[in-house]
Amino acid sequence: MQNFSASPREMFASLYRNRNLVLALVKREVVGRYRGSFMGLIWSFLNPVFMLAVYTFVFSFVFKARWSVGSDSKAEFALVLFSGLIVFNIFAECVNKAPGLIVSNVNYVKKVVFPLEVLPWVAIGASLFHAFISLIVWLVAYVMFFGWPAVSIFLLPLVIVPLVLFVVGLSWFIASLGVYLRDVAQFIGIVTTTLMFVSPIFYPATALPEEYRRFLYMNPLTPAIEQAREVLFWGRMPSFSLLAVYLVASSIIAFAGFAWFQKTRKGFADVL
Repeated sequence: MQNFSASPREMFASLYRNRNLVLALVKREVVGRYRGSFMGLIWSFLNPVFMLAVYTFVFSFVFKARWSVGSDSKAEFALVLFSGLIVFNIFAECVNKAPGLIVSNVNYVKKVVFPLEVLPWVAIGASLFHAFISLIVWLVAYVMFFGWPAVSIFLLPLVIVPLVLFVVGLSWFIASLGVYLRDVAQFIGIVTTTLMFVSPIFYPATALPEEYRRFLYMNPLTPAIEQAREVLFWGRMPSFSLLAVYLVASSIIAFAGFAWFQKTRKGFADVL
């Protein structure tokens, strides 16, 4: 039986070695999502435009919600909320897809030469593409309502990198578990929906009483959402110490998820 390396070095070496394959699969994933539709990839722009318009109307005009005390901006709440959703959707899109990554690609399992470990990288690549499109829509709306954003926006990748490692590590674990336990897909759907409401997306972290706020920060999505808002909307520098801790924790999760996947993949062919 073939042995698969579970070392941290192999996690990145496999990505680099199969980079052309990953890019090809990401392109196929993105294009395939809109294949057969009349407007094709235009939908990738229309979807976030429509959602941003809905959020702006519902929260700013109907509920008259304001994110900052004393703010009279009708678009502020929608843009702050949407920036949080961009981050959350990177997580949700990948994690919801993770249980079926191996199950839906049985033909890859039968091929010894196919690097199954790259499938979560493909999922995160497609998710980042959609996040980039949403970010463009967000930027256009921000320029229309508030003018040019602060230069801190260029620090957004520093916030996204730890999130990517966390999501990929979690995807490796869930993808492997999904082969042996088919109920995982149903459970993950409930978890992601719950996380959407217990993450500071529709409300600021300061809205919670201070004694409960620490529980909110136990949510692994909270640092990414809060820091993304800092650099995108508020124009402030992120907390580099928080991001350093987040990066270390995410790296550990990524390494653990990759090791789990490599150790359990030997049984995929038998189960499928």
